[in-house]
Amino acid sequence: MEGVDEDRGSCRCGQVTLKVKSRPLMTMACHCKGCQRMTASAYSLSALFPDDCVEITGLVPVIGGMHGELRHHFCPQCLSWIFTRAEMMGPLINIRATMLDSTAELAPFIETCVAEKLPWVTVPARHSYAQFPLMEDFPKLMGEFAETCA
Repeated sequence: MEGVDEDRGSCRCGQVTLKVKSRPLMTMACHCKGCQRMTASAYSLSALFPDDCVEITGLVPVIGGMHGELRHHFCPQCLSWIFTRAEMMGPLINIRATMLDSTAELAPFIETCVAEKLPWVTVPARHSYAQFPLMEDFPKLMGEFAETCA
């Protein structure tokens, strides 16, 4: 999002809209079986933002997917997977990058759950993790992302 500090987006039907007022803190591709099944694709793409920089309007997203530590939010009309929140992430929101208008500029910086990655998938991420990075590694990763990608 070079030179862009604001982005917009929506679900497939347009009834849930997003406005983000910052650059992403980091971008990711997740290869876990859950993401493969929820996206009906090889992996999910997401962009991490401070929660207070995201405005969600229109229909109120509903929680779906697995009801555990991760809370996946979907449009109640078209059922697009829009974003995820988790207590472990604190005041951050993980938006599905394909919901944003700047998707082409949000290449994944890290890829997670590569132990479950389909063998024919190639992702241009700078860092790969068999599962997930440690929470204490996130500040360093976000710093590197800010210096090289944002």
